[in-house]
Amino acid sequence: MSHPASSPSPVDALLVVDVQSAFVTGDGAVPAAARLLERTTDLIARARRGGAIVVHLQNDGPPGSDDEPHTPGWELHHRVESGPTEVVIRKTRDDGFDGTPLAGLLTEAGVTSLAVCGVMSEMCVQATARTALELGYRVVLPHDAHATQDIPAAPGISDRVPAHTVSRVAAWALGDDAEVTTPAAEVTFGAVPART
Repeated sequence: MSHPASSPSPVDALLVVDVQSAFVTGDGAVPAAARLLERTTDLIARARRGGAIVVHLQNDGPPGSDDEPHTPGWELHHRVESGPTEVVIRKTRDDGFDGTPLAGLLTEAGVTSLAVCGVMSEMCVQATARTALELGYRVVLPHDAHATQDIPAAPGISDRVPAHTVSRVAAWALGDDAEVTTPAAEVTFGAVPART
């Protein structure tokens, strides 16, 4: 299996998956949350400057969860610039396309390629990226702009699996079509091409 090593052309959308306070601050933060926030902040800023569509996916957890709607942990970490090229889409499942208007929004905007960043690598990030691939989008998953938690040790199964290993495996599992070795700093953005 070979994975494309770089992102040679701009993408026209950025999906920021579940970068919510519960997952990037405090006791529940993913390891290296500061690095993740630095990378996602930079990606968002460059996507805005490039005229790309920016979609913030926000998970609505069940009652009592860290991301229960309208609790401090549910809040998005990044400021959202409301407008025609930046939106928030709430979701209740791992896949940001499942039961949401995401596919329609991207189709209506004419998006053909997108970058995905956020949390958790093996759950919502992977599920959303996989569906984007199935829908025919070019998908760039910057290796240093998604994160998750360590997998705890399980007696008789394995020692603790570090979060960075879990993230790498989650990305690799997307197969040959996703660009999973591109660093966030090399992702470039452009506006959706005008339709003729």
